[in-house]
Amino acid sequence: MAHKILLIDDEAGFTELLKMNLEKNGEFEVAIENDSTKARETALSFRPDLILLDVVMPGMDGGDVQAQFESDPFLSRVPVIMLTALVDSTEVSDGAVAQSGSSIVLPKPVNFPLLLRVIHESIEAS
Repeated sequence: MAHKILLIDDEAGFTELLKMNLEKNGEFEVAIENDSTKARETALSFRPDLILLDVVMPGMDGGDVQAQFESDPFLSRVPVIMLTALVDSTEVSDGAVAQSGSSIVLPKPVNFPLLLRVIHESIEAS
């Protein structure tokens, strides 16, 4: 059974490309939400095993969306990996990830092998 990942990011081209790469081996089923103000409702209907959440978005930023998730009994238990261009790969050592509260933060552009590793670790730990 494929793990369900919800990808919340306002950049439609980025989300489509990432969805294609995550789904290509059949290990993941990915839903996309490009409107951060609809993230909670999409997450509740999709019921993901993991959420990939952009930090900087119009409407509601990733922190606002995360706060909504943390107030929900189901969503508060779903691991969140935050993706941001505010930190780049030169600011973290190779393979390193930053922690922000209960979330893991990865830099954009996304290092796909690192993202896959962190997704697997997060799903296994939940």
